[in-house]
Amino acid sequence: MYAAGRNRMEQEKNIKKEAETAGIGTVKIADDVVTLIVAYAALDVDGVAYIAGNVDRAGLSKGGIRRLGRNVKCEVSKDGVKAEISIIISYGSNIPETSSKVQKRIKSAVESMTGLSVLDVNIRISGIAMAE
Repeated sequence: MYAAGRNRMEQEKNIKKEAETAGIGTVKIADDVVTLIVAYAALDVDGVAYIAGNVDRAGLSKGGIRRLGRNVKCEVSKDGVKAEISIIISYGSNIPETSSKVQKRIKSAVESMTGLSVLDVNIRISGIAMAE
């Protein structure tokens, strides 16, 4: 089987969330959508300069999921979502406080937008961005 076909089958298998909506059909949320929600939520927090790999909101909207690479990972299962993200903190920000805000923001965004429960949000501080 060709890589493209196998990749498509994996994407189909990775569509996790199914819910009946008013008896009309099902709703399926792809893992990539959850990953984008995680990325945007993290970038909403004051003190987060960007996602590791120099990805900010503008870069994310241009490149989408491809720009995130290995810096944002989401594992969606029937039990819930586990997210990992590598971020760059703005110089002068309190790292524990900012990290806690990022975790809470991601949990809130994923749960309110998808209805999935969030099990873990792991933050990796990859660097500090100096003001120019």
